[in-house]
Amino acid sequence: MIHITHSTLSHIEGLSALDGHLDRTQMQSKIVAGEVIHAEQGNAIIGILRYSLFWDQIPFMNLIRISEQHQRQGVGKSLVATWEQSMAKLGHRYVLTSTQSDEQAQHFYRHLGYTDIGGFVIPSEPLEIILHKAIA
Repeated sequence: MIHITHSTLSHIEGLSALDGHLDRTQMQSKIVAGEVIHAEQGNAIIGILRYSLFWDQIPFMNLIRISEQHQRQGVGKSLVATWEQSMAKLGHRYVLTSTQSDEQAQHFYRHLGYTDIGGFVIPSEPLEIILHKAIA
């Protein structure tokens, strides 16, 4: 059985191991801010979703990562749905995320109802696609 919940500092080791982008201090700050949710099976963290507020107002999904052995089993879809519901309850009308144009994640987001609304290029990087979804 998979359980999705907001993360607490007691989860920091498993979250940091799966995330791979933030150091422990950064992860601790995100957890304290309430900007991390995770999926767990038994006592193992199998998925993480981190977000922030773009322009301090718009929920922006910074990262979603699912452990390799649990991919394509609905864990990511459940994490995103839980996050979207949480953001709607807080009164947000839409959410944003992004992905590089050479990554498969763009297809995952579009499958979940996200639409392309723009992009930008960082020198020597592929196009970063910005995606939007109305949630309210």
